Amino acid sequence: MTGPSVVIPELSESGRARLCELAASAGIRRIHMLGWRDLEDPEAGGSEVHASTVAALWAAAGLEVTMRSSAGVGLSSVGFRDGYRVIRRGSRYGVFPRAVAAEVTGRHGPADALVEIWNGVPFLSPLWWRGAHVVWLHHVHGPMWNMALGPVGSVGRVMEERLAPRLYRKVPVVTLSKSSETELIHELGIPSSNLGVVEPGIDPRFSPGGARSKVPLVVAVGRLVPVKRFPMLVRAAAAARARLGDLQLMIVGEGYKRPEVERTIADVGGEEWIRLLGHVSDERLIELYRSAWCVASASEREGWGMTITEAAACGTPAVATDISGHSDAIRDGSSGVLAATEEALGDALTAVLGDRAFRERLQQGALDRAQVLTWEHTAIANLEVLATGSTANAWPS
Repeated sequence: MTGPSVVIPELSESGRARLCELAASAGIRRIHMLGWRDLEDPEAGGSEVHASTVAALWAAAGLEVTMRSSAGVGLSSVGFRDGYRVIRRGSRYGVFPRAVAAEVTGRHGPADALVEIWNGVPFLSPLWWRGAHVVWLHHVHGPMWNMALGPVGSVGRVMEERLAPRLYRKVPVVTLSKSSETELIHELGIPSSNLGVVEPGIDPRFSPGGARSKVPLVVAVGRLVPVKRFPMLVRAAAAARARLGDLQLMIVGEGYKRPEVERTIADVGGEEWIRLLGHVSDERLIELYRSAWCVASASEREGWGMTITEAAACGTPAVATDISGHSDAIRDGSSGVLAATEEALGDALTAVLGDRAFRERLQQGALDRAQVLTWEHTAIANLEVLATGSTANAWPS
């Protein structure tokens, strides 16, 4: 089983010209990108979709892009995808020293610019890289460390929040949302002068079509891991169903917390109206978005909420927790509803599913929100930062 697939949008002539102009002005031809996981990893998610799509669009403009990540079972160590080179070597944590050693020694060839994707554990690039440079930091992991690793997670949290940020005070840092930008300033101490926001785009496959379910249908998409808080969503959906009389919940995704989600489903008597679909095809996912009355997320932390904007492009509004990332992906009261607590999440589901006029207004708002999010904009804005060394050239959609 591999991670999500993407369809790379065609670059407009003006977009291609702008990327070429930026690269030429800064003397950038070869870009190396360092990430934790590859798009084809079974645990890949929105961060990997973001990196892969930007890499492919840069490659389409004639740049030589190399993506370096950890190895994966059944995945080749070297290959090409969508015009850029992929190198997968090292274990989940061994990738960090191995990638750094490869860059320092030039094992994978020279580079004119470096993109570090800081996903919890940093590559510490300010210590060893001196060229054009940008860091993508989508969100602060905070409580996710202890959710995933228990007491050992405190070590990672200290590294992320206290030690590593000191090294990145002079490096341009790009995040996905204004709310995540605020988090990085207040929780990590990253100077606002070094921070910029570039929102992600939406795969062009996600578009309106098909027919809505005949019964109230909620769709939730994500890995079954602690930070996604699917048991909380199950309980909120049960509360809404008790008031509406009918509600179906379909959960897409797999993960090691599946047994806990199954126990929660049993606790609320949801065996007949909640389905755990596991991994589904891209075509099936689009069908689910189009047929849902809303999508939902109870996540504790998100850099953006890509499934929310994918659904929005299909004309489907969202009900989600009021956290950084969600609060930018959703226009509260216009393209969806944000909820601060589990009880409020159940109330919001009830309001959206139980009021047709309100829901139809949110559907139009979701389409309006999605229309301004393009991957071409994302690719150009990120190269602006890399080429100029300034986040003043990052701008949200």
